[in-house]
Amino acid sequence: MNILWDFDGTLFNTYPAYTAIVKEAIGDTNITDKEIFAQLKISFTDAIQYFQLTEEQIKTIRKKARSLKPKDLKPFPYLEDVLKLADKNVIMTHKEREDVAAILAYHKLDGYFAEMVAGDDGYLRKPHPASYEFLHQKHRIDLAVGDREIDILPAKLLGIKTCLFQNKTPGANYYLNDYSEFTRVVK
Repeated sequence: MNILWDFDGTLFNTYPAYTAIVKEAIGDTNITDKEIFAQLKISFTDAIQYFQLTEEQIKTIRKKARSLKPKDLKPFPYLEDVLKLADKNVIMTHKEREDVAAILAYHKLDGYFAEMVAGDDGYLRKPHPASYEFLHQKHRIDLAVGDREIDILPAKLLGIKTCLFQNKTPGANYYLNDYSEFTRVVK
């Protein structure tokens, strides 16, 4: 099985760090972590609009997110077990290539991935399907795994089976809360 993976919130549990960064940038103590997380889980663009972030706040958030250290970002439990099961793993992320490569290398997971399309590669952002189409034509993807609806929409357009991780939004073929369930859930 060839698997296309999203990065943030799918391979690595980055949302707690991003939530803290956005909360600090907003500076409003009445806004809860849960509210910020919910908007980020849709998309960063959605969070920008929802919280009416200024250009300065957006720059600050991006700068702080890029300054996070690989040791501070953890892969989800049992992820490596699933990566080992796949014939081939590829990544499609909006995150910068250099940052993803550093995080994967730090956690010794870089050897599991045949290819990556990153945010600085020039493709239109998800849910536009161009990056998925490129990876699918090159690697014949069987399954796309993501934590947000925008991660599965391009795969659905291309006829690729989909799996949502820690998200119950309707429309996926499979749903996982924990990677220890992978072999039982994904057939």
